[in-house]
Amino acid sequence: MNSRKLAYTAIFMAVGVLSAHLVYIPIGIAKCFPLQHVINILLAVLLGTRYSVSAAFGISLLRNILGTGSLLAFPGSMVGAALAGLVYKKTNSIWGAIIGEVIGTGFFGALLAYPVAKYFIGSQAGAFFFIIPFLVSTVGGSIIAYFLYKAKVMNYLYENLGLAEKRKFNR
Repeated sequence: MNSRKLAYTAIFMAVGVLSAHLVYIPIGIAKCFPLQHVINILLAVLLGTRYSVSAAFGISLLRNILGTGSLLAFPGSMVGAALAGLVYKKTNSIWGAIIGEVIGTGFFGALLAYPVAKYFIGSQAGAFFFIIPFLVSTVGGSIIAYFLYKAKVMNYLYENLGLAEKRKFNR
């Protein structure tokens, strides 16, 4: 593993954990966190699926330990991160990562949240209850991620990670 990639993943995780209590949308028992989706997409594009999913797990775990998240963060963030990374790898497009994140979190993650909510939290919400809140969160985060991806700060990240040629190809 590349230590620089691990360091960037840790920085993204720190941003995710520290901003969790500042930016979230409470909807029922869920705390929708659009910055998680920004992080999922940017890490999937910059570093790949493994780093994106690892960061999603780490952020979810730390948010739960600190009391700023819920158990629903695990299925939502991790499935979205995985699909964002996989679709990005196939398409080499920011739009592929965004579509993977929205479908992964908004649909698959939301459906996987149902058993977590029912058996671990004791919620009586139906299986499709989480789709709308998860979609709101992931679409909002995806829009932010798109604009950050187009920003000049991403050029710095690509260059610092030694991926400048990849950035030119994906523009």
